[in-house]
Amino acid sequence: MSGHSKWATTKHRKGAKDSARAKVFAKIIRQVEVAAREGGGDPASNASLRTMYQKAREASVPIDTIERAIKRGTGELEGVRYESISYEGYAPGGVAVIVETLTDNRNRTSAEIKHVFSKNGGSIAEPGAVSWQFDRKGIIEVKGPIDEDQLLEWVMEAGGENFSASGENFIVTTEPHDVGIVRDALEGFGVKIVSADLTLVAQNVIPIEDETEAKKILRLMDAIDDHDDVQNVYANFDVSDEILASFEG
Repeated sequence: MSGHSKWATTKHRKGAKDSARAKVFAKIIRQVEVAAREGGGDPASNASLRTMYQKAREASVPIDTIERAIKRGTGELEGVRYESISYEGYAPGGVAVIVETLTDNRNRTSAEIKHVFSKNGGSIAEPGAVSWQFDRKGIIEVKGPIDEDQLLEWVMEAGGENFSASGENFIVTTEPHDVGIVRDALEGFGVKIVSADLTLVAQNVIPIEDETEAKKILRLMDAIDDHDDVQNVYANFDVSDEILASFEG
């Protein structure tokens, strides 16, 4: 896994456990609303909504809260209409960054995201400047320990692409539209699923070996992720577990 992916996984777990939990709920609920608005309120026929619904449940969002979000998305309940906007930029060291937001005020969000970049040593780039360096993928984190040969057999049979180690767990990659199918198949084999989501995966990563520079990058990533309108942030850097642990500590 790249350093960015390890960072994102740590943030996901941290957010579910500490005072950031309410903010995590709010971000996920926005995703549920937008998925319902764009593809309908039935998870069985709306793959994006099914993925977001499961993501919300994994974060312990109450079912009635999720259902109200779906109804706001379909128009059955009144709610704010969110717009999806992505930003591209660079972190220190030339690291490519993509930020995905959902906002009800484009001008406010744009100004604030640009400020976060500049305040933390980064810079905003033109649309398309870095997005070509990433591929959209489904990722499923499965709980270890597990025999790798057996997992490979199950992943291939389920229709997944590959997997990699992430500490004691494993990250399975799929095509975006297959993430729900592969998840269900792996559960049918008795594999315990930690999380399933859609993500952007860097085609190549930049190794960051200088601890000072690594921490500058991580601080920018952390500051972006902390913005209320930011749903996802992706980057193409790689740092050691030791540096990551030092930052999180």
